[in-house]
Amino acid sequence: MTASHRPLVPTWLAVPQSADGSPDANGLAPVVWPASAARDDEGELYIGGVATSELRERFGTPLYVLDEAEVRAHAARTRDAFRAAVARRGAKARVYYAGKAFLSTEVVRWVTDEGLAVDVCSGGEFEVALAAGADPFHMGFHGNNKSVAELERAVEVGIGSIVIDSLIELERLAAIVERRGAVQPVLLRVRSGVHAETHDFLATAHEDQKFGLSLVDAPDAVARIREIPGLVFMGLHCHIGSQIFGSSGFTESASRLVEVHAALLEGGDVPVLNLGGGFGIAYTSVDDPEPIEQLADGIVDAVARECEVRGIPVPNLAFEPGRAIVGQAGVTLYEVGTVKPVVVSDDVTRLYVSVDGGMSDNARPALYGAQYSARLASRTSDAAPALVRVVGRHCESGDIVVDAEYLPGDVAPGDLLAVPATGAYCFSLASNYNYTPRPPVVAVRGGEARVIVRGETVADLLARDLGVVAATEGEK
Repeated sequence: MTASHRPLVPTWLAVPQSADGSPDANGLAPVVWPASAARDDEGELYIGGVATSELRERFGTPLYVLDEAEVRAHAARTRDAFRAAVARRGAKARVYYAGKAFLSTEVVRWVTDEGLAVDVCSGGEFEVALAAGADPFHMGFHGNNKSVAELERAVEVGIGSIVIDSLIELERLAAIVERRGAVQPVLLRVRSGVHAETHDFLATAHEDQKFGLSLVDAPDAVARIREIPGLVFMGLHCHIGSQIFGSSGFTESASRLVEVHAALLEGGDVPVLNLGGGFGIAYTSVDDPEPIEQLADGIVDAVARECEVRGIPVPNLAFEPGRAIVGQAGVTLYEVGTVKPVVVSDDVTRLYVSVDGGMSDNARPALYGAQYSARLASRTSDAAPALVRVVGRHCESGDIVVDAEYLPGDVAPGDLLAVPATGAYCFSLASNYNYTPRPPVVAVRGGEARVIVRGETVADLLARDLGVVAATEGEK
């Protein structure tokens, strides 16, 4: 939706109220915040037992804050939900953490400690996971354009599975395993034709896009895989999109996948069906994603019904949540720089609250029109809620952090602002737009805070500019 067609006040956004019904822009909606988020008696926000003022003082702003206990809890809950749902159908489940949502060596250790495998989609992500000590056998490699070097490296270290995305990639991999005398398990990514109810750029199973092969082309591709001695066909893979709240799309996709899966059984074993991820989280108080246990039961039951109709056993199932593991665990802290009232219609004045970050640390609003929430972190206020738009410091009119929110009307320069549900696709999409250094990532747990990814400095950025180096050497 373009800015010119964006409603002044979204229909879903209501003036926040306290328990007694009075206007109150201080409350923390549990659905979007880490479980540890709470205010002290003075109104200051704590995350993981650490005061946000302490975090600002020690690490500066903008600052990505990641609640370790929250990540671990979501990983364990998701693992248990899918394992239980699949076990009831006589099969086994493997849950991969989709590293593209947020990847660092510490996060890899957290999720693998909780029994998750790891899914990567680039050589860089692969090396981060390996550096964290992840077992390559419990990893999967995605991507629509894996380089020969990436495929070589994956085969070299014994990755558990490579998800083949094209016939060209299939032949590249065939040549590698033949040359190395290696044996490599693979899955074939397919498009089920089911379009997830999400943003067009987040939906990945419809036909007119770059990922995978059409279902009608899958049998020939699998036949070719089975011809190659060094490749072991494990099963089909399909991902229907991201930020999906219900199981209906997965149910329809499963019916189409199981039909092809059953046909492929006639030519040999097909031990796994990977249904991807894309499970949504709440970014605002009105978002209502399906609980992961209910989602797991719905998806697995749909697969089981389709298998029963065709008289085949339920295969082992794999899933790849990312956002659902880390999204709610993240909070980004900003400092307010300026506040500007802008009359946007005869009866609406909006406060533009500018912060010291923006689209360089959270590109999702600019990319997808994503909605977020915000609260003052350094204090509470009795001031009446005011309609605000939180914007960044970049030279770009689309540099919006929170499109529409209510904050206390006395929001002022120097206030600390917290934006929840930023654990996924904020750090990983961060840029140096306007030559802005990327913020650090700080993990909090049990009242302690530590840096897990160092923030950048302008000196770091200049160190990459060879013109600076040349100029310096010329002065000598």
